[in-house]
Amino acid sequence: MVLLSPSISGLRKLLNICEGYAAAHGLRYNSKKSEIVVFKSKGRNYNFPPVTLEGLPLKRVTSFKYLGHWVNESMSDEADIERERRALAMRANMLARRFARCNTEVKLTLFRAYCQSFYTCSLWVEYTQRTLSALRVQYNNGFRMLMGLPRYCSASAMFTEARIDSFPVVMRKRVASAWSRVRDSSNSLLAAIGSRYCCPILRHWNSVHVGSRPARVNVK
Repeated sequence: MVLLSPSISGLRKLLNICEGYAAAHGLRYNSKKSEIVVFKSKGRNYNFPPVTLEGLPLKRVTSFKYLGHWVNESMSDEADIERERRALAMRANMLARRFARCNTEVKLTLFRAYCQSFYTCSLWVEYTQRTLSALRVQYNNGFRMLMGLPRYCSASAMFTEARIDSFPVVMRKRVASAWSRVRDSSNSLLAAIGSRYCCPILRHWNSVHVGSRPARVNVK
């Protein structure tokens, strides 16, 4: 499980509650496997006092993997996007190797099932276009390899002819799905996030659909 707190005193109170619950129910936390991450503001350094669990200090790390998603102290999504790119390359290579002799319909079904998931991609907010572009290129090349297409054929044309969603379309669909579930959630915290358009993640979700800059139209 994960505990979040805006202050060190608040985090210690949360840990004390956990320790009390564990003692009352005959449980025990593994302090050696527990870790702590301090989310930093850009250009600032923090003097962070030790935090203990079960009498042992928690190990401070710069990143950790939670439910398959990489989280780090700078709140950058670069590492998680790279994780997804590597996983996509592995899946695409497996499909191309094992199902090379299958017909087109089977290949398209397999591609939709194994290469369009992009786990937790709707949470990506802080990243460079270079990192996201590498994932897009991997997606395009994976489809070319599976279908036996030339390496430099048009990506938009091949996806249109096969009626397969291109990479930007997949991203927009994932974002729209996440936004809808957050806004319709019965959880009061998620509902509050979904209704606050000043929230960074909502601004990002909106930019995925309409772009970060308004379109310029010349009217004569």
